[in-house]
Amino acid sequence: MTTPLQPDRRSSLTGARLRRHADYQRAYAASRKRQSASMSWFLAPQPPADAVFEPAKGPRVGLTAGKVLGKAHERNRIKRRMREVLRRHVELLPAGCDLILHPRRTVLTIEFKKLEAEVVRILQQANVEAARMTAKVVL
Repeated sequence: MTTPLQPDRRSSLTGARLRRHADYQRAYAASRKRQSASMSWFLAPQPPADAVFEPAKGPRVGLTAGKVLGKAHERNRIKRRMREVLRRHVELLPAGCDLILHPRRTVLTIEFKKLEAEVVRILQQANVEAARMTAKVVL
């Protein structure tokens, strides 16, 4: 008798994604734009659980890919690459914050390892910023 193979337990971004336009608008209003080599990013604290109809669910991330980045198949490829990097490092998302990433067109051609290193660097910077934000709230 053979035992069935365990399915690959992959971490997922399913519950950690920004979905509503209002969430994006709130995050833009509550943050400032930061730059890196191939993308810009915004970090905003999540509203308290009682301020929203739903309780806070932990860190969330949003991706944007406007038409300026290219045709639909190019924008889709950019988003797929970004989602894969974020899926691999979902544990690095800053707790209690919303992070929005705006990739540039260079994300299409950059080596995946370089893209991964840059996203990890952004996530580390976002964690430092999130710690600063929570320290200001406590004081």
